[in-house]
Amino acid sequence: MYLLILLVLAIAFIIFTTARLKLHPFLALLITAFGFGILAGMPLADVVKSVNDGFGGTIGYIGIVILAGAIIGAFLEKSGGAYRLAESVLSLTGRKNVPGAMSIMGYIVSIPVFCDSGFILLSPLNKALCRRAGITIAGSAIALSLGLYATHTMVPPTPGPIAAAGIIKADIGLVILWGLFIAAIACVAGWLFAVFVASKVQISPDKPGEEPPPLPSMQDSPSALLSLMPILIPILLIVLRSIAEFPTKPLGEGIVFTLLGFAGQPVVALLIGVALALLLPKKLERSMLSDQGLVGKAILDAAIIIIITGAGGSFGKVLQNSGIAAVVGNSLSDTPLGILLPFVIAAGIKTAQGSSTVSLITTAGLMAPLLTPLGLDGETAKALVVVAIGAGAMVVSHANDSFFWVVTQFSNMSPETGYKLQTLGTLVQGTVAGLAVWATAAVVL
Repeated sequence: MYLLILLVLAIAFIIFTTARLKLHPFLALLITAFGFGILAGMPLADVVKSVNDGFGGTIGYIGIVILAGAIIGAFLEKSGGAYRLAESVLSLTGRKNVPGAMSIMGYIVSIPVFCDSGFILLSPLNKALCRRAGITIAGSAIALSLGLYATHTMVPPTPGPIAAAGIIKADIGLVILWGLFIAAIACVAGWLFAVFVASKVQISPDKPGEEPPPLPSMQDSPSALLSLMPILIPILLIVLRSIAEFPTKPLGEGIVFTLLGFAGQPVVALLIGVALALLLPKKLERSMLSDQGLVGKAILDAAIIIIITGAGGSFGKVLQNSGIAAVVGNSLSDTPLGILLPFVIAAGIKTAQGSSTVSLITTAGLMAPLLTPLGLDGETAKALVVVAIGAGAMVVSHANDSFFWVVTQFSNMSPETGYKLQTLGTLVQGTVAGLAVWATAAVVL
């Protein structure tokens, strides 16, 4: 109980200091990480190690991806490629349906791609669409975020759902089928939230005090197909790597498997995207690659996002190492909730420590010995348990989740606005997904 009270106080401290005192999120997160670890009774050396490991581990995973995504975005914007894509998408969806377009893109992209990488990759296009449509970025950013989250937590080959399926010993094919179905329902709920709630918040696609870039000449802009390549090729490589690494090894284990295992790593795939982005300008000038050019500006813009994301990772790591996940999970394991039990446990662990993947894996480990007593040991039941865990693993995204900071920083949202939109949106979408699993189980089990 002490750890749970301490967690509530820690979250309240972050919200108060960032929203009211306007303290920089980096400092707020770092102070909270140290404070929680010390007050939780962790050995002081472990607190420092957790902060360092969390910061380094998070940046090690996402740092180069953020930098590469920022460079791709800079070239897409400067060359006019983002606007060319924006015009193409708007011609299909209409100027008032940008959130719907971003929701669908997120749902598809995050099946193989981590939601952090997917949001970074699609953020330039999202901003371009909002500029061209003349709408707030809040609605489309949340629609994209929730669309990504839906499949990220519930549909293999994302690592979290695959790991949970392995622990539960669920059939991955069934998990994919039920995951796609439940994620689609969740995605609709997320889109409705974005349209009716987030779209009411006015946020410019450009940073305060920053003039939006002038509209490029469509005559000098690259084609829509060429503009799509820096986004599509990395996604395709990551997808193919995921397929190649399926347990059945559908693409064999030869040179193709080895090459895809390398090129499909998010870091490598996005660096290939950077190389393709260099083809976008009508004339590539050496100055664009300098520290004062497009690359230099992109790196500076990405730096603030990287350090805040890293600090979020530090806070999350301290929470994980404090043992709070086990406290939350064990305290809920005896409640008679049926198929909703894995959802509730996963939601508690996710909210407590921030990582959806950790929530998926931890909850799967807690649920595995409970499946037979709960009557959930059939193949369809086990698949639905994995999806229920995934639904809970998106409830809720807040200050201890690195994705929260990626969404807010790339969308010009203050932390306070992020709590109202990203945090509340994941609560709505995750709850709808959990109820959809419960209703489905009532019919098919």
